[in-house]
Amino acid sequence: MKKLLALILVLALAASAFACGGGGTTPSTPSAPAGDTPAADAPAADTPDAPAAPTGDNVITVWCWDPNFNLPAMAEAARIYSAINPDAVVNIVETPWDQVQDALTAAATTGVLDQLPDIFLMQDMAFQRNVLTFPELFVDMTDSGIDFSQFASGKRGFSTVDGRNFGVPFDNGATVAALRVDVLAEAGYTIEDFTDVTWHDFISMGMDILNQTGMPMISTTAGGGDFIMFMLQSAGVDMFNADGSPNIAGNPILIDAIETYLELVNTGVLIEVNDWTEYVNSFVNNIVAGTISGCWILGSVQENEHAGEWRVTNIPRLSVAGGTNYSSWGGSSWAVPSSSANPDLAIDFLKHTFAGSVELYENILPSTGAIGTFSPAAASTVYAEPHPFFGGQAVFADIVRFAGNIPQINVGIHFYTANDNISIAVTNILGGADITSELQAAHDATAFAVG
Repeated sequence: MKKLLALILVLALAASAFACGGGGTTPSTPSAPAGDTPAADAPAADTPDAPAAPTGDNVITVWCWDPNFNLPAMAEAARIYSAINPDAVVNIVETPWDQVQDALTAAATTGVLDQLPDIFLMQDMAFQRNVLTFPELFVDMTDSGIDFSQFASGKRGFSTVDGRNFGVPFDNGATVAALRVDVLAEAGYTIEDFTDVTWHDFISMGMDILNQTGMPMISTTAGGGDFIMFMLQSAGVDMFNADGSPNIAGNPILIDAIETYLELVNTGVLIEVNDWTEYVNSFVNNIVAGTISGCWILGSVQENEHAGEWRVTNIPRLSVAGGTNYSSWGGSSWAVPSSSANPDLAIDFLKHTFAGSVELYENILPSTGAIGTFSPAAASTVYAEPHPFFGGQAVFADIVRFAGNIPQINVGIHFYTANDNISIAVTNILGGADITSELQAAHDATAFAVG
């Protein structure tokens, strides 16, 4: 019987630097220094042939992108599956996210599907868009024997279309508030004071802390589009109606979220920064007292020098009907393309690993920080272990619990378009523009894209 083989083939393009699969861009491949590029008529240098990818009835090829996160997680899944099916060969190919998206688009456009793998990872916010745009490319796994009810509903909703399951959830994108309790204590507050609160409460306490310590509470990149989006999901609100038309102009929950964001900025409780690097530096270098984002941000939080002084709690809620203290931002899920040569093997692999193995989630947590939304893992002793950086808090168990309370929304095809247009509107509103007219402009621009 063959031992399971996990091959990691590095492609020419550099891998994407994703935090928990939640976002980022693929760095371009560096150009060769001047003088290092051979002349057009120069003989090509001898290069060794690339190893041939394994093929056969017992082989599945997997595409994913992060060498510090989802690649080692998949390699561990392959190791665990070897005990179930020793003959299986899992061929793991490091493939940047934008290359995955390009390959899907090319396959749908040309009808040539044999270039796709047997399993690939997809960003959650792009999942519904791809299934709705290219339905012929995806295997419907609803009746595959995988128990999707064991995943948090808010998470599995990203890969669900018309009540059918097209993806197996991977990493947890639950939003968290990570705050420095030493700064809170200086102004007479505790982390409990910031748990299960409204944004009004958060702003009121944040203003007091700012006055007493001189430190703003949180930061985000200018325009606040991402911030507005997870505020909306916390209330179960999407940017699109059931018929696919935009739900932007006159949307009362969106207006409430933007007005809340304006108050955060205008009071100084939240500061806007120019880019991602400045955002991370703001809480790593003690410019702000904490951050609110997807849980994958905790890896960056741990670069701060105040180990033991950080705690994690849920996010504030909008004071609206249906408002909750839970949302998500970022994350990814596994898909099986319809062109897979071995779809049954691919599904069985996912069923016994990411959709069935507590051991897998226990093993990848210390090495990758990958927090799943697979509910049986929440009861694991590994998830319940105290984390020294967060003062002994069992942060992983708490985050899994948060994920179980996230409202489910339908992201749709044009999520990123709506997000971009709302970010522009928020920037203009902060500059003094009228909120009603700006949201109408964002609505019209999104409607044009929807067609």
